[in-house]
Amino acid sequence: MCSIRCRSIFFFAFLPQFTSIREPHPVARMLELSAVFMLLTFVVFVGYGLFAAAVRSRVIARPRVLAWMRRTFAAAFVALAAKLALADR
Repeated sequence: MCSIRCRSIFFFAFLPQFTSIREPHPVARMLELSAVFMLLTFVVFVGYGLFAAAVRSRVIARPRVLAWMRRTFAAAFVALAAKLALADR
């Protein structure tokens, strides 16, 4: 997880390129851009949540889909474990 420091570094590195040198209040402009970014991020995550809630009811209602998902995740973990076991140090 990214901490507040990590996000702050991102904003300090990313947002100044969208702020003009002649901007009368550059800090206010960067705060405005940060707010827009956070609002759009919130909207996207709400969309993900709604989609996941809609898919969840369909997945849980089908035992074959659940079994397929469990097998897929188990195979993925086995493959990752094999990769880790065979990796050179």
